[in-house]
Amino acid sequence: MLKKGLQRKICLTLAALPHGVMKMSADIPGLVETSTNLAVIQTSKNKISCVTSQRSSVASEITEICQSVSSTFELGGAAITTGDGYPGWKPNLDSPILKTARETYHSLFGKEPEVKAIHAGLECGIIGEKYPGMDMVSLGPTLEGVHSPDEKIYIGTVDKYWQFLLGVLKNVR
Repeated sequence: MLKKGLQRKICLTLAALPHGVMKMSADIPGLVETSTNLAVIQTSKNKISCVTSQRSSVASEITEICQSVSSTFELGGAAITTGDGYPGWKPNLDSPILKTARETYHSLFGKEPEVKAIHAGLECGIIGEKYPGMDMVSLGPTLEGVHSPDEKIYIGTVDKYWQFLLGVLKNVR
């Protein structure tokens, strides 16, 4: 059982944490650029651990929000450890590979593709960190509830995705 003073300090620290959307994209209407959330709180006999998650398509924004979260915990008296995290990736709407992908989709399926940007960790962030300036797109079959117990893939979209991927690879200049 925690003493009332410590309980209060923990509650105040958690209440002070930034949480949710911090910044929207200036380039893509409706797209979250930077967010943070309190993901997990674990308690044991002698310890309370909190895990937070910060995401952004802009690397400097990840650094800034991580510093804000760390500072809040430090002001509350917590010891901080940080992980490597997941690097951001800012989509390039003028990308040559995106143009090729759009043209390929239209020629294969007779309609314009739905091009979206999402607020999530993507492998493009990791690759882009190792190969700065690489032209990239992220594509795949239709998924829902990713990384949750409700995760599902729409099987009917897998073959279409495969045809599309092969078409893009054939058309890369």
